[in-house]
Amino acid sequence: MSTQGAAKERTENRVKEPKQYNVIMINDDFTTMEFVVDVLVTIFHKDEVTAQAIMMNVHKNGQAVVGKYPYDMAATRVKKALTRAKEEGFPFRMVIEEA
Repeated sequence: MSTQGAAKERTENRVKEPKQYNVIMINDDFTTMEFVVDVLVTIFHKDEVTAQAIMMNVHKNGQAVVGKYPYDMAATRVKKALTRAKEEGFPFRMVIEEA
């Protein structure tokens, strides 16, 4: 049996990357800078210098992107941050937008 001239089936296993979402922190006049930095370090795994820079960006510009994540990861981190803020009595806000 000859396979000469037969069409080869070409299959590609492409892994589709999940959509990415920006986590955006919004400034307010009540949440302390220390709290914001702590959230960035403990929940978003930023180093202290990066956390300080993001916090100042939020403070000066009203909002800033904290990171880009798949939706589930973004939603989980935002929920943790907002829960902690509520427990500490801060009106802290974050939103998730498609990147």
